[in-house]
Amino acid sequence: MTTRISRDELAARIAQDIPEGAVMNLGIGAPTLVANFLPAGLEAILHTENGMLGMGPEPQPDRIDPDLINAGKQPVTELDGTAYFHHADSFAMMRGGHLDVCVLGAFQVSERGDLANWSTGAADSIPAVGGAMDLAIGARRVYVMTDLFTRSGESKLVRDCSYPLTGVGCVTRIYTDHAIFDVTPTGLAVIELFGDNTVSELSTLTGLDLEDATRDADDKELA
Repeated sequence: MTTRISRDELAARIAQDIPEGAVMNLGIGAPTLVANFLPAGLEAILHTENGMLGMGPEPQPDRIDPDLINAGKQPVTELDGTAYFHHADSFAMMRGGHLDVCVLGAFQVSERGDLANWSTGAADSIPAVGGAMDLAIGARRVYVMTDLFTRSGESKLVRDCSYPLTGVGCVTRIYTDHAIFDVTPTGLAVIELFGDNTVSELSTLTGLDLEDATRDADDKELA
């Protein structure tokens, strides 16, 4: 049986990889959890499509301002220096390449880094693509946060996406509840495993030829 970590644990792991000074966007759903785990003292400026720059973590229940929400209509806080602007200006920032990182959810990611994270057919999906296409092509780095398998046990990492594509070859790194994968010119490389998972086991379960880059990651830490 494979080992899984929780969404909060995965969000905390992603937060460790956010660079100092990054301007970033957190997609609707699980990716918004990353804001709650950003290291103290890290200067990371959070952008949201509905026109806010400088978003803070979710508020305590007794501190919710119903007029202060993110693009997913979740209550948020504002940090010192927060700026507000028109929806069109927000999308201009995304399309103009002004975001360093975005974290998006996914239905599927292909071994080439193609992203599918919207559908008009799934009962639990958002009924339109929203700003995901703009984020996928506009951000310098696109991180995906997702479970590795669906509830029925199908891999979300695939050779070719069967869902409508959000972006082609746009994904940089995939953070899942089993392992972290980098998208490389030769396919997907496992850079970190959680628990007792092995590259061989995940390769069998996903049906993909996964490169074991965990040793490379350890070597970089020692360098």
